[in-house]
Amino acid sequence: MAHKKMILDLDTGIDDALALAYAVGDPNVDLIGIISSYGNTLMTTAAQNSLNLLHLLGADDVPVFLGESHSSTTNHFDVMPISQLIHGENGIGDVTLETSPRSVEQQSGVDFLIESAHKYNDDLIFIPTGPLTNLASAIKKDSAVATLIGNTTLMGGALTVPGNVTPFTEANIHQDPEDADFVFTRQKNLTMVGLDVTLRTLLTKKETTAWRALDTTAANKFAELMDFYIDAYANLNIDKKGAALHDPLAVAVGIDHTYVSTLPLSMHVTYDKESGDYGRTIGNKDKLFEPTTSKVAVLVDTNRFVSDFQAMMLSVLKK
Repeated sequence: MAHKKMILDLDTGIDDALALAYAVGDPNVDLIGIISSYGNTLMTTAAQNSLNLLHLLGADDVPVFLGESHSSTTNHFDVMPISQLIHGENGIGDVTLETSPRSVEQQSGVDFLIESAHKYNDDLIFIPTGPLTNLASAIKKDSAVATLIGNTTLMGGALTVPGNVTPFTEANIHQDPEDADFVFTRQKNLTMVGLDVTLRTLLTKKETTAWRALDTTAANKFAELMDFYIDAYANLNIDKKGAALHDPLAVAVGIDHTYVSTLPLSMHVTYDKESGDYGRTIGNKDKLFEPTTSKVAVLVDTNRFVSDFQAMMLSVLKK
């Protein structure tokens, strides 16, 4: 059993599914749980997707917990039409998976995160790949969480490139900028893996063809959902060269930070709806001279990561 423990916080769409597979396969971490979030799909759908994917990968021992179902400033959540075009109506490319025999846990995802932070401290790696509502809720309930977690590596934000929802705002941050700001200004040992680096990591049908050649149920299902993602990127003119490995890169960086070059920077998130400056991840000018444990990934070793990701997937999917 690996020394480092990992919790994934997933709004389980297609790239979240890839992140889940990567975490299951990497021998350097012990995946101890998944917290469900909203974003690519509804929170409850994301939870069932995670359970079914774990079952597909033979990892039914990993528990799944329900997180928050909507942002801190709303009372409900509706999936954006663009999210359904990119991830499918069920979040995983409209691929049908065998239903997991396991159900979601009775304990809430927020309480599980708080409990794990106290139990594992510096040995805990927390990877949120959707909105930061669950982490913010945990900190609000127990402020110690902000300093206990050894490594929080999030997928979200954009510092040096435009956002993918507005010219400034990336999708995960856009779901709950208020709670994102709460996390960015409190959470220690925080690394932002945003569009600055994830857009440089593309997978193509050359790789999914190699998955299909394994001829296992898992390989065929993952190839099917990833091909849906690649086609969506092309059809929507997001990128015709391939589909970005957003969430898997966050998992990889959480385990091995040498995949990216980072900039130490105290950050915050804007949420001024009146001016339209809403959801921008940016340096906090009031803290430019203060020491920080926050970092922003600005460059990535693209060839090394994509090659390592493909090797990991071939290993995981052959079983």
